[in-house]
Order: sequence, then C-alpha cells, then structure tokens
Amino acid sequence: MADPVHDTLKHRFGFDAFRPGQEAVVRDALAGRDLLAIMPTGGGKSLCFQLPALLREGVTLVVSPLIALMQDQVRLLDGMGIAATFLNSTLDAGETARRQQALLDGKTTLLYVAPERLLLADFLGGFLATLAERVGLSALVVDEAHCVSEWGHDFRPEYRQLATVRERFGGLPCWAFTATATERVRRDIVAQLTLREAAVHVASFNRPNLYYAVRHKDRHSYRELLEQARSGGSGIVYCLSRKRVEELAVKLRDDGVDALPYHAGLDADMRREHQDRYIRDDVQVMVATIAFGMGINKPDVRWVVHFDLPRTIEGYYQEAGRAGRDGEAARCTLYFGAGDIRTAEFLIQQKVDPQTGEALEDEQRLARQQLRQVLDYAESSACRRSIQLRYFGETFTPPCGACDNCVEPRNRVDRTVAAQQLLSCIARLAQRNQRFGGSTVIDILRGADTEKIRRNGHTDLSTYGIGRDLSQDEWRAVLRTLLHEGLVDETQDGYPVLRLNADSRSVLRGERRVEVAETSPRPAAGRKGRRSDAAAAVTPADEALFEALRALRKQLATEAGVPPYVVFTDASLRAMAELRPTTLDAFARIPGVGDRKLAQYGEAFTMAILEHGA
Repeated sequence: MADPVHDTLKHRFGFDAFRPGQEAVVRDALAGRDLLAIMPTGGGKSLCFQLPALLREGVTLVVSPLIALMQDQVRLLDGMGIAATFLNSTLDAGETARRQQALLDGKTTLLYVAPERLLLADFLGGFLATLAERVGLSALVVDEAHCVSEWGHDFRPEYRQLATVRERFGGLPCWAFTATATERVRRDIVAQLTLREAAVHVASFNRPNLYYAVRHKDRHSYRELLEQARSGGSGIVYCLSRKRVEELAVKLRDDGVDALPYHAGLDADMRREHQDRYIRDDVQVMVATIAFGMGINKPDVRWVVHFDLPRTIEGYYQEAGRAGRDGEAARCTLYFGAGDIRTAEFLIQQKVDPQTGEALEDEQRLARQQLRQVLDYAESSACRRSIQLRYFGETFTPPCGACDNCVEPRNRVDRTVAAQQLLSCIARLAQRNQRFGGSTVIDILRGADTEKIRRNGHTDLSTYGIGRDLSQDEWRAVLRTLLHEGLVDETQDGYPVLRLNADSRSVLRGERRVEVAETSPRPAAGRKGRRSDAAAAVTPADEALFEALRALRKQLATEAGVPPYVVFTDASLRAMAELRPTTLDAFARIPGVGDRKLAQYGEAFTMAILEHGA
C-alpha cells in the first residue's frame, strides 16, 4: 500500500527521501503531538510542518516574525502548487478581504501571519474564530521559536503571548521550530508556549558542507575579500557599523563587483529594493549589518564573510549558516583585529536604560562574556566545528576536514602540566567554597599581587605562583583548550566561573594529555573551502551545461517575477547537469522536481539539455 507521507514528499515537494531527522518530526506532527524541533539552517525544517499541513484537516496557522520570511515561504509553496497565503501590513483592505474569503472557502491550506496581527482582539476573536468554526484549524506552528525566549538572539515580546492562542482554541497542537537554541532557550520555549508532553527533536547542528576559517585583519584583508567576490557565487559581507557597510559596498562596486548595502539606516523601501535585487541574482554581494538575513531564504549563497567580529557564537553560527543552504559547498570566513574589540566594547557600553541613561549592568556583563567567547573561538587552535557544536551541547570528534585549524594545523606544544596546575587551582578554590573566572585563576597561578587576591587569601594557596614561567597569553591558550575540549566547565549567565567536570579528573590523574597550539598568527592566505562530493565530481562539460541552465532559470524567473531559486535550486541544476535528463520521465527523477514543476518547467529544461548536446 502506498504511503501518503512519501507520496506527498515526492509529488508535491519533489524529493525521494527525507533528510536526516525530518521524517520523525513529520510523523509526530501528523499524530497531533506538541513538538519542538531544533534543526539547523538548511536542514529542511519548513517541510516538517508544510507536509503535515497537506495531510491534516483544516488550516495550519504559521506564526512568522518577518514579512520577508512569510512572503518567501508562500512564494516557494506557490511554485510547488501548494495553496498558501499570508496576511500582513503589505496588503490593502481589498486584497486582505479576498485572501480571508479564500481561507473561509477552504481553498487555502497554510496561513502565515505575524504575531502582532494574530494577537489583535479583532483578528483572534473575529476572523480566526470564524475560520476555526467553518473550516477548522489544524495546528499552530511557531517558526523561529527562539524569538519566544529572552535568552535567544532575536527576542520578540509578542511571542510570549502565543500561548493565549492555544487557550482560545483548546487542544490545538503546537509545533515549534527553530534553527538555533541552547538548552536554556529550549526549556524556555517549552514553558512559554505551554507545550504538553512535547516531542523534542534536536537534529545535529553540524553543517558538513561549510568550511570555516578565521583570519587576522590587516592591510591585505580587503584584497582577500575582493578575490573571494571575484571567484564567483552569491555572497554576504557582515559588518558591525553602518559606516563600514557603506564604505565596503562602494569600494567593491568601484572594483567591479555588483554589491549593495543593507542596514537599518536605509529607509524601508530601499532596504526592500536591495533585498529583492539580491535574491533575484541581479547583484552578487550584499554588504550588511546583522539587520539583514533572518527573512532571507536564498539557498545558493556560496560564501559569507564577517569583516568584523560577530557579537555572539550563536549569532555567528546563524549568520554564517546562511551560506550553503542548498547543501552545496560554501565558505565562511571571519576577520578580526584589535579595533574590532574596541568597537564591540563601545557597543556594549551603549546598553543603557533609555529612561535614566544608567548602564544595564546585567546585559553588559552577559554581552562581555559572549564577546569573550567569540574571541576565544577566533583565537583558538581547536577544530572550529567542534567549538560551535559544543556551544549547542553537541559533541564532535575532530578533525572535521573542513576548517582552517583542521586543514592547516599549527604546531602544538604539550601543556599537560600547566593544565593540571590550572585544574588544581580550581579544585583548591572549590575546597574553600570559592569559585572564580579564568582571569582570577590565571592571576593566582602567575602569582599576581592584587588587592582581590590578598583579600581572598589566595596567596596561601599551594597553587599560588606556580605558573610564573608562562605568560598571561599562554595561560589563556591553555584555558581555551580546556574549555573547547570540554575538560572544564564555565557558567553562561554573565558570571563566568570555572568548575571541574568528570573529564577534568582524567587530566589531573595524568590519563589525558593536553596539547596547545602555538599562538603565532595564521598567514593571511588560506585554501578554499572543501567542495561537496557532488560539486567535486563536476566536469568542464557539466559546468558549461550548469551555467546554461542557470541562464535559463534566470530568464524564466524574471518572466514569472520570482527569485531564481523558486524555479530550481543550484542543487537541482547540478543534478540536471550531471544526469542530463532528456525525457520528462527522467526529469521527474531530479531532486526538487515535483508534479507542478515537472509540468511547468520540464519541457524547457529537457530541451535546453538536448540543445546543449546531451
């Protein structure tokens, strides 16, 4: 007997199989369970609620935080022949009424809406109540669910009120999805949305197609950025300040690269125009502050450069993760220098009470800890991927083969004795019921004569002064290694104090060596990111056909008024270039080709392949 789930996956979405982790989420959703799914960018989380929406009775209500995000999702669904719509402030009264009537007539399966509109009394108790009565509501989907939590990176107060929707429509299943959430944020999401016996799915945060590199910023850095842009492919350059965004965009344009700026200082119409031109492939590069990206579903971004330090590891993971959403190889490069630290500290100092102007000490303290974590990541010699994954509570055994520290390892020095001394110092403090951060522990080891050390009686510790032979930077490198390899723990609440864990004991007992890379800066030049297996197998003939298919895709997209990736992703075009289908039956087997796209584009693309000499 045919399985409706896999039939829908193939005929509506064009895929023969689920990506890892997707099917379990879909099955729980179809069973009507509450669920929280943490799936990385590019992991296909949208399909996990869109597919069940097609197989359940009633309208699936999707809460989305950004207009651009919901518009993009509806555009993609429309391209697959799936009835979806959105209601937001971009629509006039007539269009809003038309869409609402289509919903009431049972012609629409998914409704995307912002939390602000959803919570309006007239909408919740008026239209939505009528819709629930006439057609029925299938589920409440909370997309970008990290917005629920004040511990998340895009907190939206309105999200905390979404539980009232469940109360209003009792028994409505709630499905929460997000790409990034620490354990603390996950617990907050479950609590704030009042999820009941929720099925929690946490997919791996590993993005094996992304290559991570860190470079010290110097006078050659812009030239490297320019070479990256000239190597081809869509790219994003993130900067901390609007001024830097404007300067880099102008400089790239002067050097022949199609680049546009994007930041909150531009008016809304210009931001929208620049965003549209970028997602339609009319320009190659977007230079932006972090104001850009959350609502962008462009799958073929081939590289992301952070020309300034990101503010948090979580933010960096998400921003860099906008590269390679199609599963093809992409490169993520972070530049940093002393000036970035000063800029970041200045921005932290701007966190003040808007009424009194007094410093928000808790926020500033947490921001400084997050900044130090980013610096530790940038300066570390450990596998970049393992550091990121550990931040999200996931373990990874290096080498990953796709970061600069694994591909271009530095010389390593045995620091086992120093590590034992550092861990012993933490243990001695714990015996006194004292806990301190890394700076104080290092001061004790180096025998510093400070008022804080004298006040706490640390000169009496057996570990006081036993590490005078190492510099402060060398001790910091030892501590970074212990943290990144999970050999010591650090609290994450803005008061970063060190604590031993089970793995610390193996170092103290001499069962595990600790090696630390030399601290000499890495050369500016670095190798390109590893190509995916599919891309690595591409021949010159395949590449020529791929470019011809890209040109056809751009033409068809322009005629239809949609971004090129709505027609097909790069991954689908790569498969066409490699497999060269010349019949509709063969074309139907290409990943991403469902019934609607087969009927819409099959003839044009198979003809292009034949003309190219399949």
